[in-house]
Amino acid sequence: MDYHQNARLTIHSSREQLARKVTEAGWTLQLAAACCNVSAKTAAKWLQRFRALGPAGLKDRSSRPHRLRSQTPLELVAKVETLRQERWAGCRIARHTQLSRATVSRILRRLKLNRQKHLDPPVPVQRYQP
Repeated sequence: MDYHQNARLTIHSSREQLARKVTEAGWTLQLAAACCNVSAKTAAKWLQRFRALGPAGLKDRSSRPHRLRSQTPLELVAKVETLRQERWAGCRIARHTQLSRATVSRILRRLKLNRQKHLDPPVPVQRYQP
C-alpha cells in the first residue's frame, strides 16, 4: 500500500516501535503517543491490534463495510407501493408499515413514486383544429 508523505504511522516505522515501547520498554501509552506524534486513542488502537495479532495486526485494513444492509422484503415493497398509489404520504406509510422514513423514501425513489407528479398519468394534450 502506498502511504502519503506525511503519514504519522506506517508499518515500516512507528507502529511497531510504538507498540514495542509500551509492551517491552514499559513506556506509558501517552508518552509513546507523544513520541510518535499521534493521539493516545490512535496509539491505543495500534497497541490493541499488536497485542491481539502481533506485527501482522499492524498492517492496513480495508475500509470496506463488514456487511451490507439487508434488502427490504418484497411484500413490504409491494405494500409501500400500494399505499403510495392510494396517495399516502411517506411518513404515514412509514408509521403504518413500521419501516424507517429513510427506507420508505429509498423505496419510493426506486419505484419513481416519490413525487406527486409521478402518481398522476400525464394528461393528454387536447388540440382543437378548425
